[in-house]
Amino acid sequence: MRRSLLVSLFVCVAFLAATGQPLPAAPVAWPVDLKLNYSVVPNVTYSVANDFNCKLDVYARNPRGTIAPTVVYIHGGGWVGGTKEGAIFELLPYLDMGFHVVNVEYRLARVSPPPAAVEDCRLALRWVYENAKQYGFDTTRIVVTGGSAGGHLALMTGMLDAGAGFDASKEWDDVIPSMKVAAIVNWFGITDVKELLDGPNRQGYAVNWFGSLPEREKVAVRVSPLTYVRAGLPPVLTIHGDNDQLVPYTQAVRLHKALTSAGVPNRLITIPGGRHGGFTRDQMLAAYATIREFLDQYGIRPTPR
Repeated sequence: MRRSLLVSLFVCVAFLAATGQPLPAAPVAWPVDLKLNYSVVPNVTYSVANDFNCKLDVYARNPRGTIAPTVVYIHGGGWVGGTKEGAIFELLPYLDMGFHVVNVEYRLARVSPPPAAVEDCRLALRWVYENAKQYGFDTTRIVVTGGSAGGHLALMTGMLDAGAGFDASKEWDDVIPSMKVAAIVNWFGITDVKELLDGPNRQGYAVNWFGSLPEREKVAVRVSPLTYVRAGLPPVLTIHGDNDQLVPYTQAVRLHKALTSAGVPNRLITIPGGRHGGFTRDQMLAAYATIREFLDQYGIRPTPR
């Protein structure tokens, strides 16, 4: 399994070459350095619920236990699809920066309705805290990120505290009172779930996530990041296309305004004409340059190797 995951990383270089895109300055050294600098620990079970094993993959800096900042990546898919394996290429920029990366899966709609996915991602963060010493996770410099539904879950994971009531689980007899993250990078994530259940912005994926769940509007408010905006939250960077057909751009604007009003450091990067992901190469390069700048601003990015 480790070999197959590493092979997937090498595929990225092959893809760039096949499509005529510029390769890194040292096209042979880059994947070799990645192989030497990282070990992959796949399919670690961090929780069991509804007879479903929630798993994550760890991309750990070598040697084992090297202390470094950590990115927790949460895949998208409208809470109804997607896999952690399908998000491997999304991890590469953070591996290139020298982060540990934890790639998280969670219960989708076919397994359990909301708020299960939120509970799972909070448990994944709990797992990072519990295993920080073994892998070298620097818990003072954790970044949570993801796109679409993954952006929503990244926001929820980083904005919640123990008092929100999502952290109780049979796996843990106690609750870590403060599982703080250092920053949230939100790629076009949903911030107002209720808006997607009815009306002009209704989305089938959101309706499918809730199914026949009773009091769905009340639950939708409970699992919406806008509900938890308050002073003292970690810095938030949001990247969103202003022509997004699946998550209204106005949700990013509303989050930006609410965070600013609460005094939370945050930035909204608008991708002109951008739809739901699928940004151009130049737009993606600019976005990742902004992410680097953002992480440097708050002293989170690893020291260059």
